Amino acid sequence: MKKIIMIIFLLAVLLSTTAAADEIFEKSWDEIVESTEGKTVNFYMFGGDRRINNWIDTFVAENLKKEYNIDVHRVPMGPDDYLNKLLGEKQIGRSTGTIDLLWINGENFKIAMDNELLFGPFVEKIPNFNKYINKDSDDINYDFGYPTQGYEAPYGKAQFNFIYDSSKIEEAPVNFNQLTEWIKNNPGKFTYAALPDFTSSAFVRHVIYNTSGGHEKFYNLEEEQFIEEIQPAIEYLADIEPYLWREGETYPATQAQLDNLYADGEVWMTMAYNPTKAAGEIAKGNFPSSSRSFVIEEGTIANTHFLAVPFNAPHKEAALVTTNFLLSFEAQLNKMKPEVWGDFTVLDLDKLNSEQRKKIGNLNLGESTLSLSKLQAYSVPEIPAKWVPVIEEEWNKKIAR
Repeated sequence: MKKIIMIIFLLAVLLSTTAAADEIFEKSWDEIVESTEGKTVNFYMFGGDRRINNWIDTFVAENLKKEYNIDVHRVPMGPDDYLNKLLGEKQIGRSTGTIDLLWINGENFKIAMDNELLFGPFVEKIPNFNKYINKDSDDINYDFGYPTQGYEAPYGKAQFNFIYDSSKIEEAPVNFNQLTEWIKNNPGKFTYAALPDFTSSAFVRHVIYNTSGGHEKFYNLEEEQFIEEIQPAIEYLADIEPYLWREGETYPATQAQLDNLYADGEVWMTMAYNPTKAAGEIAKGNFPSSSRSFVIEEGTIANTHFLAVPFNAPHKEAALVTTNFLLSFEAQLNKMKPEVWGDFTVLDLDKLNSEQRKKIGNLNLGESTLSLSKLQAYSVPEIPAKWVPVIEEEWNKKIAR
């Protein structure tokens, strides 16, 4: 009997949530904007970068307050924690939660979709999505190989790159073999952070790309087959371990710790998912001015990061208005500045007017930043999201031990 009551209760919650969603989608955009007056958007997001935090707390919060009288409350919380929170609320049938907006992508989005934790599909309701975004782009329609289905709005673009000190390294490696050779010829001057660190996990995926012959095969494998396919990468990582910082006996716990090792000159390379990271860190005085970026000719992983609204967000309309602002030309241009964030825009340049394109073209991305054309020429897609936890588990079992 208790089980039946619980099923009826959850069904009622689901129906009420669906009805609320239909009501929002029936509103005009002006009606949605009007309903957000005085509301607060609780924005749950990674909080480990002071530049990003400052951008949300100042530029975003001040403009949303001024234009819409919406307050933005940034909540620093990683995906593992906010997904567990949402899963718990789903299980007990909490139809009104506390999270309005999420910064999300990759395997975290897949988990959220598999467990019906998101509101949507909503992107077609966003004016700036319709105005500026290339809806046919795979970068928009897929997140780590998983279809977004309108449940995510693009927020920014990232591409992996290596950062090196040109005062200590005369020429950067141009391909994977040269990178390997450099690591072995310069013992102790290279390392990466322990997985599941986000950036270093991407470095390991590059190793997989370059020891397995590409990524296309990974879409149609069973887990046992995939684990077998990545063993050459695990063997490679074990092979270079004695040449790493502290002979691979320990790994930096986070990307921030790796950056500190680089800034202190203990290692001569670090890595980033942000192509303008070196320029931003130089501007802040953290990295030596001789820092430069490079990518390998086999390609480096690029992806889009997104915004999503939870199924039980208390202020869904305000979350949509916030998302629309974050997709405005002004917000996308401002966050591209290395001293602000350096996050690349998701706007389709062909959809911008000549003055807007000129403003983006005139941005000073810094001497250490690779050109957009070079980054695009060496861009490769992500491995499917479902394999990321498997990779990290294999690394922890066989490399971290």
